[in-house]
Amino acid sequence: MASGSVSKSASLDKKKKVKKGSIDGPEIEDFIEKKSKKEKKTKISSDDSNIKKKEKRKRKDTEVDNEEEERSETSSEMGEPMNLNKKKKMKFDEEENENEEEENPNAVSNFRISKPLREALKAKGIESLFPIQAMTFDTILDGVDLVGRARTGQGKTLAFVLPILESLTNGPTKASRKTGYGRTPSVLVLLPTRELATQVFSEFEFYGGALGLTSCCLYGGSPYQPQHVQLKRGVDIVIGTPGRIKDHIERGNIDFSSLKFRVLDEADEMLRMGFVEDVELILGKVEDASKVQTLLFSATLPEWVKHIASKFLKRDKKTADLVGNEKMKASTSVRHIVLPCSTSARSQLIPDIIRCYSSGGRTIIFTETKDSASTLSGVLPGARALHGDIQQATREVTLAGFRSGKFLTLVATNVAARGLDIDDVQLIIQCEPPRDVEAYIHRSGRTGRAGKTGVAVMLYDPRKSNFSRIERESGVKFEHISAPQPADIAKAAGAEAAEKINEISDSVIPVFKAAAEELLNTSTLSPTELLAKALAKAAGYTEIKSRSLLSSMENSVTVLLQCEKPIYTPSFAFGVLRRFLPEEKVESIKGLALTADGKGAVFDVAAEDLDTFLTGQENAAGISLEVVKSLPPLQERESRGGRFGGGRGGFSDRRDGRFGGGRGGRGGFSDRRNDRFSRAPRGGRGRSW
Repeated sequence: MASGSVSKSASLDKKKKVKKGSIDGPEIEDFIEKKSKKEKKTKISSDDSNIKKKEKRKRKDTEVDNEEEERSETSSEMGEPMNLNKKKKMKFDEEENENEEEENPNAVSNFRISKPLREALKAKGIESLFPIQAMTFDTILDGVDLVGRARTGQGKTLAFVLPILESLTNGPTKASRKTGYGRTPSVLVLLPTRELATQVFSEFEFYGGALGLTSCCLYGGSPYQPQHVQLKRGVDIVIGTPGRIKDHIERGNIDFSSLKFRVLDEADEMLRMGFVEDVELILGKVEDASKVQTLLFSATLPEWVKHIASKFLKRDKKTADLVGNEKMKASTSVRHIVLPCSTSARSQLIPDIIRCYSSGGRTIIFTETKDSASTLSGVLPGARALHGDIQQATREVTLAGFRSGKFLTLVATNVAARGLDIDDVQLIIQCEPPRDVEAYIHRSGRTGRAGKTGVAVMLYDPRKSNFSRIERESGVKFEHISAPQPADIAKAAGAEAAEKINEISDSVIPVFKAAAEELLNTSTLSPTELLAKALAKAAGYTEIKSRSLLSSMENSVTVLLQCEKPIYTPSFAFGVLRRFLPEEKVESIKGLALTADGKGAVFDVAAEDLDTFLTGQENAAGISLEVVKSLPPLQERESRGGRFGGGRGGFSDRRDGRFGGGRGGRGGFSDRRNDRFSRAPRGGRGRSW
């Protein structure tokens, strides 16, 4: 729609507003129901109209066909080709395409978006808005404060970028927007991380640049002077993190006197990272809040976010909530998988998970600590690390390389969990269950974005992890699988090697033919068996190892122990094993865990010791040992206290401390800015991101 449409009469705007919907939280269900009924009615009316049009065209086409048949006889004598029917068909196809576009209620053409911005969207391949964008566009453009909530990956960024830009250039704030050298900003956008800030800045820079607007990005870890120079020359839009924005305010570099919009994106993450005081200070710097439109976007709505909304947004604010009370809060386009794996087996297992589930796309691996990210990236081929201790310039180069495909595996802490929108991230691997459900939602949300599908694999230690809480609170139904077995991976590698062999030029045959004939003549193996060995060598396999289902360790086998009595404690299981096995073999087992039904225990034994275990059971009555083909449900460790207090210690076995009492739970989070990445000391040791 042309830019002039923004300044239509009030009555027309009112009708438009009713059509698009400005949504209050309590009214959203009624809005969706009314809108779907109206769209259905419009579609039926449109379908009836299209049927009549098609019948009319059909009659005309019949007349044209008859006319063409009559004229073709004449033209055959005159030698003049007739293409009337072909032209009619082409025109009909064009009209059909137009009708299909009109039937999409979220098509860009249905919104008050000016031509330059429509062309910029088209250049990005965007022809229709996502639900959160369509739902909020008119509300924001009409100047109403808004709280927007949607699952991660559903387009929250463009939900505020598009209407803000349209308002500044063709809408209500155009007349009062400052212009020229030294102009003060009209828009302030606050974000919790540098990576998210640079990403939102790129969106404003691309779409705002098409409209002649200038943006700047302010975050820590980069020099002050270039940022100060940008602000002094004048900018329309300021995007940044709370810490650096606060520093510029204190230095007198930012003037909010002309501010028209202030946006808080990922507000719940700002709370978690300890930016409470900074955010409230920045928002409070606006002298006349009645002249500023405030937009708050968040995936979840904890109490502080609700407090901010009630304190800094106007009373007539609207709410657009695409999550509501739905149980499933994680992305629905992602396949959620849990897989048992010990810490020591991660570097062995992760490359195989990538081979099986990445589909050749990008992979992000999340660790809980910066040290783990650095260590893991060092042992994975072609991987790079991303965390808070890495210099900002290096982080930007790393992200640019990951986006461009120079490398396909990124190992990161939570610094990459929020907001990063990177194309073709097919696989997410979490090295252990995160400490809170929101972290899982946002990590897994880095794949399956913008309507695409993806896979999220979470590793867990069966003896320690408690992931049922994540399953319960996020609404995710995890798919339980075992680690990819080396034999299965070898088969896939062999198929790839066979394809490569077929691609080799026949010109090499004469050179290697003599050696091949000699091998056939001297070997006791059949030609097929020899070729199988050649394929194994080409695929990099000289032997096939076994892999534990319990810990995913190679050269280990998972065994299930059952006896006549229930097995309620690890101590009892070890006592049973001592009845028929030497002490050194009992000491060699790893990762013992109890089954959920209380009737057995599973543990790992070295592949070379398996026969000793299986034959030893013959000397003990009422006891059975078997190699498991699929891991049975196991008992989970219930954590009490955990994040905000002292947790309960682990069970004790009195055997060299293997199952000794656990440490107390981690301390609660601190909201102090200088300590925002650490935990309070009470209750246990803290970790840094």
